[in-house]
Amino acid sequence: MEISIYERFKSDKAKKKKNFVVLIDPDDVKTQNIQQIVDLAARAEVDCFFMGGSLIMNDTLDYSISQIKEACNIPVVLFPGNSLQLSYRADAMLFLSLISGRNPELLIGKHVETASFLYASPLEIISTGYMLVDGGVPTSVSYMSNTYPIPSNKADIAVCTALAGELIGMKLIYMDAGSGAKTPIPTSMIQAVGERLKIPLVIGGGIRTPEKALENVQAGADVIVVGNAIEKDPSLITDIAAAVHSLNTA
Repeated sequence: MEISIYERFKSDKAKKKKNFVVLIDPDDVKTQNIQQIVDLAARAEVDCFFMGGSLIMNDTLDYSISQIKEACNIPVVLFPGNSLQLSYRADAMLFLSLISGRNPELLIGKHVETASFLYASPLEIISTGYMLVDGGVPTSVSYMSNTYPIPSNKADIAVCTALAGELIGMKLIYMDAGSGAKTPIPTSMIQAVGERLKIPLVIGGGIRTPEKALENVQAGADVIVVGNAIEKDPSLITDIAAAVHSLNTA
């Protein structure tokens, strides 16, 4: 039987194998550019696509997923910005609880609204503790969620929040500085959280270079997610994938 996406992340963490994920926001990536991104991702052996955004103001979600599925075998995981961003065409979905905030709708409210739909769906559902970290500028996520991010100099708060998510039963912890972040999550915070967690740690936001991606996996990230930088320069896929995967052959 084919291993699930979550079981692969979990197994890779146990083997200290690092994963690189390309994030595609259908609102931001022009339809004609998706094929270029997919081709580069396939050649670079990208591990996964995350698909979603804070809004998604058009009807390209299903179409974008279909383009990816027709072109390659890389799994597609929904990274929904709201409860309307659902598609059976994907392989899995991150069932996000915004554990860094205190907005009850994003801790459990929206989950109740979508539970019946998801229970009946063919999607693999991956419960994920989602943590916003201050990236130096206001982000769409913080505005839309009506929550404050964790200060970037408060590693102790990040550690306790991540541990709470793990103890509650989350399968992943996803720390995100947000799309277009001015500054990425400090490596000292990644290291502090990574040293304590037993579940996979996903890091995204503000990662623009292969060097920063490598620095993050060396600090303890298990999965690196890059979206905004790749939208601007798809050729980064090759170099970032090589940097992240370089630890797998060390």
